[in-house]
Amino acid sequence: MNKKRIVIDARESGTTTGRYVDKLIEYIHKLKPNHEIIVLTKSHRIEYMQKIAPRFTVLKCDYSEFGFAEQTLFMWQLYRLSPDLVHFCMVQQPILYLGRVVTTMNDLTTLRFDNPSKNKLIFKTKQLIYGYVNKIAARKSKKIITYTDYVKDDIARFTRINSRKVKTIFLAADPITEKAKPIESLVTKQFIMYVGRPQPHKNLSRLIEAFQQLQQKHPDLHLVLAGKIDVLYRRHERRVKRANIQNVVFTDFISDGQLRWLYEHCAAYVFPSLSEGFGLPGLEAMQHGAPVASSNATCLPEVYGNAAEYFDPTDVSDMANKINKLLTNSKRKSELVKLGTKQSARYTWRKTAEETLAVYDDILA
Repeated sequence: MNKKRIVIDARESGTTTGRYVDKLIEYIHKLKPNHEIIVLTKSHRIEYMQKIAPRFTVLKCDYSEFGFAEQTLFMWQLYRLSPDLVHFCMVQQPILYLGRVVTTMNDLTTLRFDNPSKNKLIFKTKQLIYGYVNKIAARKSKKIITYTDYVKDDIARFTRINSRKVKTIFLAADPITEKAKPIESLVTKQFIMYVGRPQPHKNLSRLIEAFQQLQQKHPDLHLVLAGKIDVLYRRHERRVKRANIQNVVFTDFISDGQLRWLYEHCAAYVFPSLSEGFGLPGLEAMQHGAPVASSNATCLPEVYGNAAEYFDPTDVSDMANKINKLLTNSKRKSELVKLGTKQSARYTWRKTAEETLAVYDDILA
């Protein structure tokens, strides 16, 4: 195949959702593709991209998602580059760019759940625009990449495209290499944990209710909610305080070493989410020896297989009972730790990159 010019949109680099594009570029670079790869990213991530992919061309692209400049200036930047293929690693893109395109679509969670920290009218308007952009992107892309078969089918139904146009390419979780660093206040405590954002679909309100039920049998148990304190986490803090619920720990931002220590010492990692595109934290927990209790919603059983104890995320008592099983049944806990190690090993970023590169080659052939 003749050498082709491929542009990868990496404007999300360095964010929570941008972990995908960071790993994708790092591992595509390791594969030494026979193409000219141009990475477009924001100014503060140029040095990082040059470090992980020194053979690729890295260019500044400071056009924000959903902004007017994205639809105009970003579009003209793409046309000037004259690429043979553009990979948008998120749905947001210039809808009037008519070159050959691959789009990664995470999931449709944003369309189905409100964000109470945002102005309701503005957020509803953005949801409508986001839904429109999803449909346009799906129809004009040569191929759609998504992370699970559940989301593949969901996107095909919502956008009314043939599901054969959608390629499922799994993500992966990397073990934390930073040395485990204890959180002193938890060293002698038994605790269950969750790490991540507190958006409504993460279902933390029901997790806190399930924890209240567990305290009746395990009065010394702690619930650790790890993540940077924001407006939504503060709402949970106030609720816990008003209800006088003891032993709930809001960590605020923690280092990778502290997160590793939490995974390695928790009695269970709990993932109560109502909707996910993949569910990386559960795999990360498995890599570090944590038994996982997970919601059975959306794609999570597809990703975790038989390596998690599943519960109905809308049933607080079921959630409490399944977590209690891991607290009281040492045989089941040990079984899940072993199964989790095997399950997480199935996913690698190298495989993600290989399958993505194969999509590029197929389109360009």
